[in-house]
Amino acid sequence: MRIVILGSGNVAFHLAQAFSENKIGVSQIFGRNGKDLKEISEHCNIPYSTDEMMDADLYIIAVKDDVTAEISRKIIKEDCLVAHTSGSLPKEILEGNYRKASFYPLQTFSKSKKINYAEIPFFVEAENQEDLEVLKNLASQVSENVMDSDYEKRKYIHLTAVFACNFVNHLFARAKEISDGQQIPFSYFLPLIDETVQKIHEIDPKSAQTGPAVRNDERVLQLHEDLISNEEHLKIYKTMNDSIKKMYEL
Repeated sequence: MRIVILGSGNVAFHLAQAFSENKIGVSQIFGRNGKDLKEISEHCNIPYSTDEMMDADLYIIAVKDDVTAEISRKIIKEDCLVAHTSGSLPKEILEGNYRKASFYPLQTFSKSKKINYAEIPFFVEAENQEDLEVLKNLASQVSENVMDSDYEKRKYIHLTAVFACNFVNHLFARAKEISDGQQIPFSYFLPLIDETVQKIHEIDPKSAQTGPAVRNDERVLQLHEDLISNEEHLKIYKTMNDSIKKMYEL
């Protein structure tokens, strides 16, 4: 099967690398950013182009959501399968006379961070069973966790991911602002962060909750609020504690 990946960002980079590591042939990386494409090409030994797209059986569109439809119009071949990698878009966003699908890897990707691809869940959807099996087989060569998922389910998977990943990382960034402001090395908090994440592999997150809000310790809560001079930090602190109290009916 001839495969072309469209895109040069984090997802495209890691898909290309995952395929390369698992000896899955990719005919081309195609996109607009020549510098990033060249980096992927050299790293994964895959040809790239910014102006001429190769003929393929499967095109995987790994670009930002807001340009997915635009990029999909560049594929003019009809007898082919086209899949996007978005968790928040339906396969119908793809604009062409080809067969449409979704190939969604549930992970946060950064080019500088190596990932164990075998652990990444892949959620696939297609218009017919034959194409679905093609995508499941492809994903299974990379990952041990491959599942069918229609758009309705995938929307909630993506929403959960935003809470579990994007929001949590933002809190890390805000926490680092506080530690930096007091010249406290953020590295001191990494064992705490690691233990917090590791704990929920064994304990339900609701049962694992600790801290002054779940203890309903108003003295500590007020002490912290008095320490916070940054308005945004204070808003986050109060919102999070209110949410914890509501969950535990305090």
